[in-house]
Amino acid sequence: MNVNFGFSYIGLIFLLMLMLPNIVWSKNKPKDYDKYVKNENRVLLLFERVGEISVTCLSLIFRDFNINEISGWTVILLIAFVLMVLYEVYWIRYFRSAKTMKDMYSSLLGIPVVGATLPVCAFCLLSIYGKNPFLFVAAIILGIGHIGIHLNHKKEIE
Repeated sequence: MNVNFGFSYIGLIFLLMLMLPNIVWSKNKPKDYDKYVKNENRVLLLFERVGEISVTCLSLIFRDFNINEISGWTVILLIAFVLMVLYEVYWIRYFRSAKTMKDMYSSLLGIPVVGATLPVCAFCLLSIYGKNPFLFVAAIILGIGHIGIHLNHKKEIE
């Protein structure tokens, strides 16, 4: 395993694509959202928090995620980026909606809990592109918590 420390501008771009909509969302939460937060599983919440911190830090400190050359591996990075673009599309659709829990948990292209699933998949692909097992494990931990919590919310609204 050969990982290279250094700043990742690609990691920063992915994190900005992840966090900017969430900042806007904090002022546009769905109706009754706080009612659902009270029921969140504490173990899943711990996984989510550990994953969030880990993914954020690891995405920035390995230059392996930067584009050094165009190769077959670049396709993986491109797919990860497309997933993040779809994540932005999801948020645009949500912000234009009535902002209900049903709007927040609607699918996109058949992907369930798309707001949780797409970024986790994108960061998994970014880790594969950068050949970085640390980010992969962090993204899986994030996925267990984040996707798990949001699947539970979706079940509650159905």
